[in-house]
Amino acid sequence: MKKVQILYIGRHAEILATVVRLLNQNEQWQGIGALTDEEAITLFNNNNFDIILLGSGIEEEYEKSLCSFFRKEKPGIIIIQHYGGGSGLLASEIAQALYVHHKAAIS
Repeated sequence: MKKVQILYIGRHAEILATVVRLLNQNEQWQGIGALTDEEAITLFNNNNFDIILLGSGIEEEYEKSLCSFFRKEKPGIIIIQHYGGGSGLLASEIAQALYVHHKAAIS
C-alpha cells in the first residue's frame, strides 16, 4: 500500500521535528518538514505530496501565496491547517481530510 505523502510547513524547528516524528510513527504516512517557503516549494517540486499541512506561525500573506502555488501546481492537493493539539488531533485532521477528499473524488 502506498504511503500518504505529507509536507508539513512550520516556522518553529522543535515543533516541526515533533510533527514530522508523529507523522512518521503512522505506518501509512510519510512526513517531511520545511521551515521556509523556499524549502517547502523545493520539496513540493521534487516529491509527490498528497497533503500539505500548514503549522502555526506562517504569516497570512505567505500562507496565501503558498496555498495558491500548491493549488496551481497540483489542483487536487489537500491543504490542512494544523495549530497543535497533540497526535490524536493531528491524526483526526488528516483522516478527516482524506475521507472528505475521497468522498469528493467518487461523487
